[in-house]
Amino acid sequence: MKFRAHETFFIRKGWLYKGLKHVKNNAKIFVDKNTKPTDVLGIGTNMVKALRYWMQAVGLTEEKRKGNTRYQEVTSFGDIVWANDRYMEEDGTLWFLHYKLATNKKLATTWYWFFNEFNVKEFSKDDFVTSLDGYVKYNEDGGEVSLSSLEDDYNCLINTYISRKKLSPDKVSPENTIDCPLGGINLLDIIDKKNRIIKKITLRKDAIHPLILLAVIVDQYENSENKNDSKEVKISSLLNDHCNIGKIFNMDLNILNYYLDKLQEMKYIRVIRTAGLDVVKNRYGFRYK
Repeated sequence: MKFRAHETFFIRKGWLYKGLKHVKNNAKIFVDKNTKPTDVLGIGTNMVKALRYWMQAVGLTEEKRKGNTRYQEVTSFGDIVWANDRYMEEDGTLWFLHYKLATNKKLATTWYWFFNEFNVKEFSKDDFVTSLDGYVKYNEDGGEVSLSSLEDDYNCLINTYISRKKLSPDKVSPENTIDCPLGGINLLDIIDKKNRIIKKITLRKDAIHPLILLAVIVDQYENSENKNDSKEVKISSLLNDHCNIGKIFNMDLNILNYYLDKLQEMKYIRVIRTAGLDVVKNRYGFRYK
């Protein structure tokens, strides 16, 4: 588990592109004693630490060690992003970055907990922190994480998905409006500014391309200990299993069925809702890797 590794800085627009660009040029950019990362990256010391963390948390790089030296290695996902959408402007890229972040239990524990364990639709900061604190105490074998760290994670997560202008319009100057690009996928909103009540937004119809959901289904299937030779998965598993599309994308059953029908129309899957089966099967030429 890891908390507050972001140094209170959420992902800024342009950061991930900058990080990928410089890691490709110098795998030791974040620790290189011969260059100053702050000068090369053009951001402050704590921001450099935050960017180093975020590159790993969203799955673009992995940090490895050779002798006493740590270095960043671009992942296969990072290579795909660099080749096809290096500025990370496409909706599909943003959805995948969110998927990687919300399933990274090791490095982004609060994000994993929030989308997979925290089954509350509307909540305050106190609700969030109290519940997260209970999760940590239950899962850390007696270890403790300070409430201030959990509160910083709350602030960072909320700023990841809601613009600061919407959260606090009176406190954001026109010169300071750099928000997180993941705010564009609209998974959270503030519904009561006075009492600071946040709501998880149920995924809308046509908000996401069906093939993004299919890619996640396949990824989860391939990493599942319960996968079977029939290449099928229960609809209830898609909706309720940790790290699957229902949890990660705030889907209810109606929306899930809508997207499954879309994938069936595209002839990638077959949806069976007869005889009490309620399963999705691979039928139309799509092959699992």
